[in-house]
Amino acid sequence: MDISGTDFVSGLVAIILLDLVLAGDNAIVIALAARNLPRSLQRKAVFWGTFGAVAVRVVLTAIVVYLLNLPGLMLAGGVLLLPIAWKLLKPGDEGGHEVDAADSFWAALRTIVVADALMGLDNVLAIAGASKGHLGLVILGLLISVPLVVWGSTLILRLIERFPVIVYIGAGAIAWTAGRMVAHDHLLRGWFDARPWAGYALDALLILLVCGGGWLAQRNRRAPA
Repeated sequence: MDISGTDFVSGLVAIILLDLVLAGDNAIVIALAARNLPRSLQRKAVFWGTFGAVAVRVVLTAIVVYLLNLPGLMLAGGVLLLPIAWKLLKPGDEGGHEVDAADSFWAALRTIVVADALMGLDNVLAIAGASKGHLGLVILGLLISVPLVVWGSTLILRLIERFPVIVYIGAGAIAWTAGRMVAHDHLLRGWFDARPWAGYALDALLILLVCGGGWLAQRNRRAPA
């Protein structure tokens, strides 16, 4: 699928932002899986686990990119992204990550790759939508963002805690991606192409609903009874 230079850059930025915001839990799981290994093996397990996670993520995203070309599935994917964006703005859930620490390099490697594949399904869907079907864009975005998430997880989590607006930006990016997916679905694309304003209006509406609704929910939760 051909994509213009502007769309390529905006898509790449969206993919990196989505992965940085969505994949914090994946980074924590990776750290937990390798925590009982010697320090030298920890670094090795994280490196090769990240490499395997990127490979698995590319394959899964390629499959989703192909499936989203089928009529109706882009629309369904856009709708499924909205609860992901909303969940991102909810206050932290109780409970922690129940991940057993591996006692060998290969066990840690297996845990990292499997955990990333299972926990990264929301990332895959969001990235597939943001890529507009361009697999090269998917691969480049993942190669940049996944190592950043894994090796800079502590810094990223601290930044998000210190600057909550980052989470709202990420949720807005997911809502925008959902709007793009709905507008570009084969069943609705003709209608939206005939009314260019409608696509922008849908993007703005979804961003407002997700970010505004999330802000109101947070405000009501903090308000005294």
